[in-house]
Amino acid sequence: MTMSQQQLSIDTSSEQSLTLYDLQRMVRTSLESRFSSPLWISAEISELKVNRSGHCYLNLVEKGSNEGAPRAEARAVIWRSTYSSMEALFATTTGRPLSAGIRVMVRVMVTYHEVYGFSLQIIDIDPNYTLGEVERRRRETIARLEADGVWDMNHELALARPTLRIAVVSSATAAGYRDFIKEISRAPYRFEITLFESLMQGDGAENSIIGALHAIAEREEEYDVVAIIRGGGSTSDLALFDSYRIASHVAQFPLPIITGIGHDKDISVTDMVAHTMCKTPTAVATLLVEGIDAEITLVANIATEIFTLVNSKLHDESLRVVQYLMELQRHSSERLQSEMFKLDTIGNTLRNQLDMLFTSEHQRLDDASRLIESYSVANILKLGFAVLRSTEGIITNIHDANIGERVSIELDDGSIDAEIKSINEKAK
Repeated sequence: MTMSQQQLSIDTSSEQSLTLYDLQRMVRTSLESRFSSPLWISAEISELKVNRSGHCYLNLVEKGSNEGAPRAEARAVIWRSTYSSMEALFATTTGRPLSAGIRVMVRVMVTYHEVYGFSLQIIDIDPNYTLGEVERRRRETIARLEADGVWDMNHELALARPTLRIAVVSSATAAGYRDFIKEISRAPYRFEITLFESLMQGDGAENSIIGALHAIAEREEEYDVVAIIRGGGSTSDLALFDSYRIASHVAQFPLPIITGIGHDKDISVTDMVAHTMCKTPTAVATLLVEGIDAEITLVANIATEIFTLVNSKLHDESLRVVQYLMELQRHSSERLQSEMFKLDTIGNTLRNQLDMLFTSEHQRLDDASRLIESYSVANILKLGFAVLRSTEGIITNIHDANIGERVSIELDDGSIDAEIKSINEKAK
């Protein structure tokens, strides 16, 4: 596009000057004559306000390459006659209303007012441009997080079991936070909820959320999980959670993060990198409660399984004990019978041996008796022997006899009294 560089030739002097109004009219005439046709321009909406009359007033900016201070800025207006249809078309196409912080492609008429100065009248808008711009930024954020190698870091963290100590990032007055507390309070479990209050929309929300995450990280040992809660709000507010800074902090956070940002259809980049995404704050509370339910069910199932296994083991061991007792009884009976048989055998053997011993000893006694009897005086006398007795008793050797001593000679059939006349010792 080329623009004419023709200059206006206006003669003025201190005697023939222009009033401010004259100058403004000349500027207006010059601008409106040069920009008599509508133009398509792209810019970012920095401010937007709809007054009671239905007119929409905006502030458009063009940021520098570093997205710092604006390098161009202009006021704009959408008159009531076109605002409703234009806003409806934009919201239907993009899924979000016209709002501050988004980039738009608009068709404008250049206007100038003697009091209010330069401004743009927006007469049309291309919502597909904004849709593509939002998606481009999302893709850039996703690609950057993947290039950083942090995309799956929070996904890979293990949830504490049980998960009872919850750090919540939310606004204390948010309906979503109230819904979360109401839902989680219905459970019979003792959750420890700590709110780290933060702005969840508008200017300063990004830094506020990151500040809350930093505060939690400094006390990370006190918590099991972090819940980022934002219920309700416009679809445009979801762009906050496509922020690279927020998503990067969430992805690298040392604790698992559960999001409940409150959009049923759209998923933000923060949702994507968080450990677990829920649609609503109530769903976050339900997830946490169901997690404890699952833990209790698991413990109950394990207890039941242990009880069943113990009972089964006791039953098996009881059967084994009974079997052992029966086997022991059978073996004991068999052993007892065997030992009784051995005892009977030994007893019979012993009785036989005793009988034989008694018989032998009786025989020996009989023999000894007969031998002793054979040595009796009577038997000896019958053999023709004689017993020589003195008054002192039987004389068995010559030393027991004395010459002149009266003795009795006992024979088998009687005795003879005699006197010892001489003693003759046998020669050795």
